[in-house]
Amino acid sequence: MPQLLPLSSSYNAACRSRNVVPFRLGILPRHREYLSRWLDAGQCMGIFDADIAITRLRDTSEVLDHVLIWVRENADPAYMIRPQGTHWVLIDQIRGNALGSYRSFELALHTIRPVLPLNETAAA
Repeated sequence: MPQLLPLSSSYNAACRSRNVVPFRLGILPRHREYLSRWLDAGQCMGIFDADIAITRLRDTSEVLDHVLIWVRENADPAYMIRPQGTHWVLIDQIRGNALGSYRSFELALHTIRPVLPLNETAAA
């Protein structure tokens, strides 16, 4: 199961006391649509399935979005993409390593399997 690290409680308290709202990306309908097209195009390259998961952290109102991606060779999710600040972090779920931080969701998917042209992507 993916390990999601919440923001520290001191960070959240500091933000609330200063009326600062931390900017965090989330999975939008256009991300879902692009993921669907990417899955269709990637089936011939070993992409098997993907799932968008939304996790609500206990005792907070924080919600963490992430995408789990399965490849044909493994029964467990091979990759996880999750927003972190203004970037998308790509994680190798099998080895537990962060593979990179990307400015767009589409670029993170492209890093896994480049099955769609990048000129079809949008910022964020």
